[in-house]
Amino acid sequence: MRISVSSDMDEPVARLLVEELRERGHEVRVHGALRPGADAQWAVCSAAAARDVAEGAADQAVVCCWTGTGASIAANKVPGVRAALCTDAATADGARRWNDANALALSLRLTSQPLLTEILDAWFAAEPSRDAEDVQNVARVGRLDAARKDS
Repeated sequence: MRISVSSDMDEPVARLLVEELRERGHEVRVHGALRPGADAQWAVCSAAAARDVAEGAADQAVVCCWTGTGASIAANKVPGVRAALCTDAATADGARRWNDANALALSLRLTSQPLLTEILDAWFAAEPSRDAEDVQNVARVGRLDAARKDS
């Protein structure tokens, strides 16, 4: 899988994230503080990673900032991206399952190495729900994106 990763800070957990994704066999594209010379502002690098998903250059994204909140907000401004701020494995599972989230937002402050592994395990193990209500809700979010483009 092609995964676009951004971080506004070159923190150990961000480097560990990239290493872990590569060890799992993913092709990783980095943005922000993880790429020398790139703009590391959370709004800029998170949006860049999200655009990779929206444009098909990446299958998913992982966006990081100190709390994860700014990264998730910026990623969610990109039409077609459904970013979820996940601080535990159960939330990551639910985000993939019920929301068909295609971008994982992480807090650099809260995410330890063991927690990162648990979150990634849950994220990649979960499959989007085929339940009609869940599918309808994800489609509604897509229509919100389309309406935003048209306004």
